[in-house]
Amino acid sequence: MEKPRAYAEAGIPVYLLIDRDTCETVVYSRAVSGTYSSTVRLPFGAQVELPAPVGITLDTDPLKNWVR
Repeated sequence: MEKPRAYAEAGIPVYLLIDRDTCETVVYSRAVSGTYSSTVRLPFGAQVELPAPVGITLDTDPLKNWVR
């Protein structure tokens, strides 16, 4: 959990974690006072919305090919 806090403290607006151990994506956003106020966890295969300033939808279905 060190990276999300460090990135939020640095003012990075969106942090995307691809977690191969749990087969999910985690989107951290809305950095406020050194922490992200929004955390969204979705399984591989879901469409993941990355909020502004990134503003894209990520298809995570291909990520299933990278886990065992």
